[in-house]
Amino acid sequence: MRAAIIDQPGSIRVGEVPDPKPGDGQLVIKVGACGICGTDLHIADGHFPPTPYPIVPGHEFAGEVVELGAEVRGDWKVGDRVAVDPSLFCGYCTPCRSGHGNLCANWNATGDTVDGAFAEYVAIPANTAYRMPDSMSWEQGALVEPVSCAVHGVRQIGVEAGEKFLVVGAGTMGLLMQQLLQRGGAQVSVVDRNAARLERATKLGAVAVSTDVAELDQRFDAAVDCTGAAPAIEAAFDSLRRGGRLLVFGVAPAEARISLSPFRIYNDEIKIVGSMAVLHSYGAALELVASGAVDTDSLLTDTLPLEEFPAALDLMRSGAGLKVQVLPGGVNAK
Repeated sequence: MRAAIIDQPGSIRVGEVPDPKPGDGQLVIKVGACGICGTDLHIADGHFPPTPYPIVPGHEFAGEVVELGAEVRGDWKVGDRVAVDPSLFCGYCTPCRSGHGNLCANWNATGDTVDGAFAEYVAIPANTAYRMPDSMSWEQGALVEPVSCAVHGVRQIGVEAGEKFLVVGAGTMGLLMQQLLQRGGAQVSVVDRNAARLERATKLGAVAVSTDVAELDQRFDAAVDCTGAAPAIEAAFDSLRRGGRLLVFGVAPAEARISLSPFRIYNDEIKIVGSMAVLHSYGAALELVASGAVDTDSLLTDTLPLEEFPAALDLMRSGAGLKVQVLPGGVNAK
């Protein structure tokens, strides 16, 4: 089959690899759509330490079941349409046993540490697949994964009706976070240095937008950083009222450091929390997308065929697009 292959950091190609064979409890999926996110760029650049090379990346995906392995539990059958949670938790370490599988001591993920879905086919554990209704497109199915990350993030920070929230970063994740917070009754302001992205935030219901946090000139009940950039995190922290909350949601480089006032954290009882990937949030995310409660269609700006995977990475890196997806079956596949 054809697949995108990162042989080593900086070495990216599309070529032939063996068709996947389902192991016990696995399904083989014909990939309908697979989205590119920041983690894929980190993997391509060698900045995601868990990744072994060579690897077929791709962890935001949906497709059709074409083969079942032995001992597959459940009533799965060939032809089922599925969105897939890429999480591969071990189930026996202390975090897993305490309900925090996303912090698994033996953490793995399809497309991050084992071959993923920038390919015609991918093998997955059957227990990571979620049935999609026929009304959902492959593109919508591939966006369930980022929505599920945002669902977990909102659960971490919490939201009450009437709260004033700041979202820093109007990329895909920031705009998804904005929508979920608004569903919780929050008034959301959005900041992004790329002014072109703020138009979408306004259309999605932001009460205010700006290219600079300071220009908003107000204090917020809570703030969410979706950039992973140290200056943005610091600005979000500085924008909080007393008793405020900060969610560090964007992925920063492991070596990054921020400067925050410990006195303010103490004296103003500022709460700072993180949110790591997906945790018991995939089913809820799929329902939100399927029902139209979250608008994903307006976030998808570019779809490319598998053969153009390197160009898709460049497009994502340039910031010209918002959500970029690869369609291994072709851009006209349904």
